[in-house]
Amino acid sequence: MTFAGITFSDYFSFDKLWKRIPVLLEFLPITLLLTLVAFVLSTLLGLIIAVIRVKKIKVLNTLTKIFLSIIRGTPLIIQLYVMRYGMSAILRAFNGGINVRIDGIWYAFVALGLYQAAFTSETIRAALESVDRGQIEAAQAMGMSYPQVLKRVIIPESLEIALPGLVNSLIGLFKGTSLASACGVIEITYKNTLISGNDYRYLEGYVALAIIYWIITFILEQFSKNIESRIKIPDNVESINTAKNNSRRKFA
Repeated sequence: MTFAGITFSDYFSFDKLWKRIPVLLEFLPITLLLTLVAFVLSTLLGLIIAVIRVKKIKVLNTLTKIFLSIIRGTPLIIQLYVMRYGMSAILRAFNGGINVRIDGIWYAFVALGLYQAAFTSETIRAALESVDRGQIEAAQAMGMSYPQVLKRVIIPESLEIALPGLVNSLIGLFKGTSLASACGVIEITYKNTLISGNDYRYLEGYVALAIIYWIITFILEQFSKNIESRIKIPDNVESINTAKNNSRRKFA
């Protein structure tokens, strides 16, 4: 299609779009690594914060409220910049004014993990509080300590409730890694910016990014549904018996 001597390909080229995707995929492992490490960190920290909130441990509960207020009340991009330059300044001060060289990906790990932990903690807290108090009291009456009750009763039962929220956190982190360039990390989004700065084909690059992000997010959602169906607790004994009968027929 041509209009006034200008063709559609002058604005958008499918050929350049398909060529851009393989180049960006070379940096997908960095994005996935950022997502995975930050997710593990945020889940562990979120669990600790949730337990503190549920148990209402005096001093720690106040500190977690301050932490949550700061993290939720400031943009992620600012937290990434503060982590990179703030931690560098602190390390330099402790090292006698000499710069300490640390790969930017470590700053991104921590910043993304702390940011997501503020939201994951509420998901986990709601799940923990949904567990029947009678089961907890029964476990404690058997002589279990709270860590044992947490491990054997509370976490297994609350996992089904928390899983959708945790998957949303994982997806949010995956998309949030697009800001990791603030810490000097070259992931797929920043790589696209560098390439587009050379050939000025920004639209093709961002459409390619959208396709990659959408496909990975779709895979994560399907994986989540599969896990949810596997860990779902049957509502009654009849459903358990039905599942057993179906399993027997399958292997008969």
